[in-house]
Amino acid sequence: MIEINNLTTAVVDEDFLKKTAKIVIDGEKKKAIELSIALVGQERIKKLNKKYRGKNRATDVLSFSYDGSGDIVICLGEVKKNAKRFGTTFEKELARVLIHGILHLLDYDHEKNEKEAEKMRKKEEYYLSQLEISH
Repeated sequence: MIEINNLTTAVVDEDFLKKTAKIVIDGEKKKAIELSIALVGQERIKKLNKKYRGKNRATDVLSFSYDGSGDIVICLGEVKKNAKRFGTTFEKELARVLIHGILHLLDYDHEKNEKEAEKMRKKEEYYLSQLEISH
């Protein structure tokens, strides 16, 4: 089950988010995962990032894992800034951060070491390539 809570005024294609999440979950052969995706503004994600990671700044995505389920919080403002910074589309960057967040829920950790970071980057690229996104 995938639940999406858009807590912003931005219009986002929820079917696209669900499709993206499903591609990763199916690809990683995870069956019974309950996923909640919250789309938030910069103030809210900054508070969460400070509370749970000790970093007093906005970030693009946070993942919280529980028994068989997880929450992913995505900041649309940060996604928009990153898309501009990386010269990509908002849709592609949104897919990338969602994939990144799901991989964290599935125990991938790019902060562990360079080998793990490379493994996670390759997974992100693979799942991005599975999506039909206008470039």
